[in-house]
Amino acid sequence: MATPLRVGLIGTGRIGQVHAMSVVSHPDTTLHRVADVFLEGAQKTAESFGGTATDNPDELFSAGDVDLLIIASPTSTHIDLIEKAIDAGIPALCEKPIDLDITVVDKLRDKANSTSVPIGLGFNRRFDPHFADLRARVKAGDIGALEQLLITSRDPAPAPVDYLAVSGGIFRDMTIHDFDMARYFVPDIVSVTAQGFNQFSSEIKELGDYDATAVALRGSKDELILISNSRHAAHGFDQRLEAFGTEGMLRVENLTDTNVRHYSATQVEARGPYQNFFLERYMDSYRNELEEFLKKIRGEASNTPTFEDGRMALVLANAATESAKSGTTISVSAK
Repeated sequence: MATPLRVGLIGTGRIGQVHAMSVVSHPDTTLHRVADVFLEGAQKTAESFGGTATDNPDELFSAGDVDLLIIASPTSTHIDLIEKAIDAGIPALCEKPIDLDITVVDKLRDKANSTSVPIGLGFNRRFDPHFADLRARVKAGDIGALEQLLITSRDPAPAPVDYLAVSGGIFRDMTIHDFDMARYFVPDIVSVTAQGFNQFSSEIKELGDYDATAVALRGSKDELILISNSRHAAHGFDQRLEAFGTEGMLRVENLTDTNVRHYSATQVEARGPYQNFFLERYMDSYRNELEEFLKKIRGEASNTPTFEDGRMALVLANAATESAKSGTTISVSAK
């Protein structure tokens, strides 16, 4: 039996905790070092999941005993940490978004795309078993040529205002997951038309951001992708996907904790509420994301999103932001 890879985790916030759980639940990985500038967070994570704690992320690069790095720290640190991982020869899986500034991303673009060090971006929804199965069936031709893709993504409630204030806006923070999902089905997007709405949150409006969005993407073969977002949903975490083609349609509906249905004199097919937290809905996708990145490290075929995928998701987010502000359609290019 091979020795488990020693994982270094940078960042112990909510997403960091999710990654720590994935690492300790995988037979081929162990949490070896944990870093957070807030030492207490690193210490609590190490106590819960293993490893040694530090408030200095640079120790993970210099220690010489980290086989894999997971970057779950604030967005502003991502590019710097990815470059340090490349220089240290440590494979790195980095949370989205890659950065909020495309010029910062482009400074590292050539180096990141030419390195032999495995680099992955954390667009975990590619690895949701239901979405992945739908995509595989589209690729297999089950619905003929893909003509339309409908993506619905609504959170149960907004994130805290102090987070939203530094998030880069809804297109770069929330819709960016859907931009990557769109490109997973239709890699060549040529234009973006977006609208932003202020429907319920005065706090978000005061930040100069939107609490709901509608986006239309055009593919190079005239495929249509429609994305609908909201920062709240009274019925829970609303995550749906529909693919429509020349020969039919495939759909993933929202998930509940059970498939049991209740039938009575007052209601039929009643079921429990939708899952109300991203961890309930996407824990399997985080585990699968880690497994897929391990394949990349082993040199096997892998669907792990690349640095370039991260860059293109940001390009689309920037175009959507511009479109919503200007009221115009924005052309985009991978160049």
